[in-house]
Order: sequence, then structure tokens, then C-alpha cells
Amino acid sequence: MLIKLAGGKVYDPAHGVNGEIRDIYVCDGRIVPAPDPGTPVDEIYDLAGKIVMAGAIDLHTHIGGGKVNIARAMLPEDHRHERRYRTAFTRSGSGHATPSTWATGYRYVEMGYTACFEPAIVPVNARQAHLEMGDTPIVDRGGYAMLGNDDFLLRLLKEGEDQRLINDYVAWILHATQCLGIKVVNPGGISAFKFNQRSLDLDEPHAHYGVTPRQVLQALVRAVHELGVPHPLHVHASNLGVPGNVETTLATLAAAEGLPLHLTHVQFHSYGTEGDRKFSSAAGRIAEAVNAHPNVTVDVGQIMFGQTVTCSGDTMTQHKNSGHAHPKKWMAMDIECEAGCGVVPFRYRDKNFVNALQWAIGLEIFLLVKDPWRVFLTTDHPNGAPFTSYPHLIRLLMDRSFRRDMLATLHPDAVAMSTVGAIEREYSLYEIAIMTRAAPARILGLVDRGHLGPGAAADIVVYTDHPDRERMFSAPDYVFKDGTLVAREGRIVHVTPGRVHVVRPAFDRGIEKVLEPYFHRYQTLSMERFKISDEEIRELSGEPVVHPCLRR
Repeated sequence: MLIKLAGGKVYDPAHGVNGEIRDIYVCDGRIVPAPDPGTPVDEIYDLAGKIVMAGAIDLHTHIGGGKVNIARAMLPEDHRHERRYRTAFTRSGSGHATPSTWATGYRYVEMGYTACFEPAIVPVNARQAHLEMGDTPIVDRGGYAMLGNDDFLLRLLKEGEDQRLINDYVAWILHATQCLGIKVVNPGGISAFKFNQRSLDLDEPHAHYGVTPRQVLQALVRAVHELGVPHPLHVHASNLGVPGNVETTLATLAAAEGLPLHLTHVQFHSYGTEGDRKFSSAAGRIAEAVNAHPNVTVDVGQIMFGQTVTCSGDTMTQHKNSGHAHPKKWMAMDIECEAGCGVVPFRYRDKNFVNALQWAIGLEIFLLVKDPWRVFLTTDHPNGAPFTSYPHLIRLLMDRSFRRDMLATLHPDAVAMSTVGAIEREYSLYEIAIMTRAAPARILGLVDRGHLGPGAAADIVVYTDHPDRERMFSAPDYVFKDGTLVAREGRIVHVTPGRVHVVRPAFDRGIEKVLEPYFHRYQTLSMERFKISDEEIRELSGEPVVHPCLRR
């Protein structure tokens, strides 16, 4: 079946297309070159005056895994107040801060998102995470396996093992967990928390292993780079949320020593200690460092005001924040000595000095980092805000008058300490298409996503151009997934299965001779059972799409 999307204004940064009037042709789920004149077209969509982009990609959103399920179970009130009823095309669902799996997929697609990536899969819990993501309809998905607090890696580092052995272990984990990248959360800190350390800075040794976060970070940065994994090491740095943590963040950036590094939810790591309250914005210093280091990319983790729930592998931070829970309940858990998690409900308030300044810090980073290819639109869903706030965030970035109006409603002391009101920059539609489509696809190695060139998967979104960008991005006219119309005017009209994106770097299979006795002695799961096969991933979550590793 040949489909023609006729006469839309196309924004396709991967090919340098900036608002040009073009026709797009789709056949068998792929974008194809214009056919020969006279070729019959089965279906035509007249898109005159419409905006056309590739499907949006969220590279950091907590949508699957143990802590997300805990958050869903912890907040029944969130699900009672936000219900979604069954239709002819969809199942029922619920939840705002952490929507149910079905509601998550539907709401993402209704906003024009066609791929979402879970950034924190504990390897021993990978089956459950994939099963949950597989229950999330329509969108493509994938995940990043968490390392850096697992006993096996910390033992390797303590014993001074060769980097090649570490590389083999990292590659084995990617194969075993069917993941797309590697994430480190508070390097060594989650493990240190279990030995009664309540903080762990970059060069502070672990009480048990004697290993520093810098050593963990550098070993994993090198492993990911040398294996050719397209996505750089995804780093949740030490000291999240701590005033003055800008120094740790800058030191973490420098610790990469020029190798690719992705700093995630960097807003939470951009705090100074100036002012009477000893809490200030260090966004300018972070943006300056990112601008000066082309090896570094960041996603922001913007906070938005209202009720949400924070769910993080950073047990150390969540324990510290538990006193601020709203409502007053929280939990923490350990997972097989590999990692942990903490879940703390929270309400961000615009009249609260700290929350208001956090909001401003995130916007400062967005507006001061010059290259939209290296800064990504996230709220660290649900930690900073639910993903459904993305259209509002886009309006803040594109409309400085609206941004200033919002700023005027905040805590006055926070406004006085922020530079947001003085920043003139407004994002263009082309830049929004970069940071939400082309750049995420490029950094993740998704060669056939995030663009509208021939051969790309036909993930296409059509918008009515409206000066209120929040309205525009909230409910696209059409969303196509793999060439099938799945949403019209912000409502699901068809449900399709998504795919699972993975990488499989080469490694020495001899690593299993080291791992097998370790599993036998220390784990409750055998090494063979730990691994997820292709047949199993198809049953759990969908057809795997294997992306090539880079030659370095």
C-alpha cells in the first residue's frame, strides 16, 4: 500500500530540512522515494499548512521495572483521580504521575511520541522490566542496564583486573539483558549506602571495596566506548540534589577525559551554595562546561509544579529526601546486591523557594547550552514531572513572553536569583525537532528512526501550526507508527505492537567461565537463567531490532 502525505511543511534536521514544503511517501511501513509519475497512490493525506516531523523519542523516562511498579502501587489516589476508560481501540487505564502500562503507551502516542527508553534496568530484574515495557502499547522501547553498584564489577575494580575483562563483562550484560546502553547511578554510592555510608563524593573510597566513584565511572566510560556502544555511558552523578554539587558534576565531566559521556537529569546536579539559604543556580557553569566539551551531552530533567512521585535507583538520595514525602509515605529496597531503589511521592510548589529555583535552573540549562544536538528534553519522568507536561515545557522554551509571565508567579527570592527573565533565546521548531527527534535517534544509534529520509521507519507526526505551542504539541492531527495511522487529533484510533531496540557488542565468551562460579556462589539465579534469549524477548516485549556498534 502506497501512502502520500502531500504538501506539509517538513522539519527533518537529520537531513537539514527546515520547514520546506514536501511530499512524503510511505510503503510497507517505511518511507520511500517519490515514485515514478503515474504510479497509483492508495491513500493521500492533504497536509497543506500542516507541520510534519518524525515521531518523537524520549531517551530517559521511567516506564518499566520494579521501582515504577512500586510507585504505581504506592499511590492508589493517583489512579483513582486519573482514569481512562476503555474505547473501541484501547483498554482502560489510570494514573497521572505513574500511569499504568496501557495508559503510558496511549498518552505518549497521543502527544506524537513513538519511542521511549527506560534508563534504569537492574540486570537481575530485566525480565520484569521488559515484560512491563512489552505491555506498553504502540511505542518502541528499550533500556539501559544499570552497572556500577553491582558486587561483581566492584570486585573486579578492587582486584585491579584488566580493562578487557571489564569490557567483556559489560558486553555480556548487554546481551544477557537485551538492552541498548549502560547506566550508572551514583557510582558506588548505592552499594556504599548498604555499608552505612550516607554520602560518597567522586574521590571518596567505598567503605568495603575501597573503590572510588571516579574509578567506577572511568572503567564504565572506557568499556562503553571501546565496545562501540553508540549511546555514551548514561551517568546519574554523585550528590544528586545536594547544594554545591556543581563541583562534583564538573569533576565528573572532566573524569571522562574526552571520551563520550551523557549526564542525565543534569538540573538536579547544577546547584551552588550562594545566598542566605545556601542554595543557588550553577546552571551557567554547567552550560559553559557543556558548550566547551563536545564529548558531553545532557538531558535536563526539568521539574514542573504539581504532584508527582520520585522513583530512583539512588537509594542514598531517596533516604535523604524521605522526610519531604507528600503524601507521607515512602519505601526503599535492595535488589540481589546489584542495586536498589527508593520511591518518595513529592509535590513541587511554585511558591517554595527551592522548587521555584529548580524550575528556573532547568530552563537556564536549556537556554544556555548552545547546541540543541547535545541537550535533550526530559523531565526524568516522573521524578521532575510526568511526561505529559512536555507540551507545556516546549511552550516555555519557544515563547519567552509566556516564560516571563510564569516566572512572575514564582517565589520572589527565587526569581531574584535566576537569569531566566533576562535570557532572550526562543527555541525554533527546527531546534525542537532536533532535541526531541533527530538528536535522540543519533545518540542512541537508531539509524532508521528520528528522520524522514527514504528507508526510515514511517514514524511520522503531523501538527496544526498554532502560536500556542502547548496546544499544538498536546494533540497532533495525525500520528503514524510504522506507516499505520495510530492517533488522530490526540486520540488513539489503532493499536500496533512496538519493537525492542538492542545492541550486541562483540566480546570474549570466556567471561562466562568467570561468571558461572560467581553466580553459583552468590546469586539466587543461575547464569543461564539470568540471560534473556531472543525467543523470550519476543514473547516478553516484542521483536528485537539490533543496532550496529561503532568501529573505534
